[in-house]
Amino acid sequence: MREPSTAPDAVPDPLVRGRFSDGQRQFTVRASRAPDSFQVFSGANRADVVVIVSGLASWNLRATWGDGWRSSSEEWKSWFKDQAFMVFYDGRPPTLGKVRVCNG
Repeated sequence: MREPSTAPDAVPDPLVRGRFSDGQRQFTVRASRAPDSFQVFSGANRADVVVIVSGLASWNLRATWGDGWRSSSEEWKSWFKDQAFMVFYDGRPPTLGKVRVCNG
């Protein structure tokens, strides 16, 4: 019989920007491979997408809510987007003139 192998510690995802909580659940903010968006998922489950925010390059932000999260109150969704945006930008808004955008 083969001995169970111990997997090495998982390599941290370099796209994860941080985490925050609404007091009941933990959420993870992750940059997307597409340069114009980021996503937030519940806990460590990347399949449970809470919201995808796109339009970062144009500042024409659009939130696309995941299944099960669309019915949340507008007040909670507004708070949630603000929290996620701050985590995406390392806890503070970007300084004017310091944000680099790649358009191609």
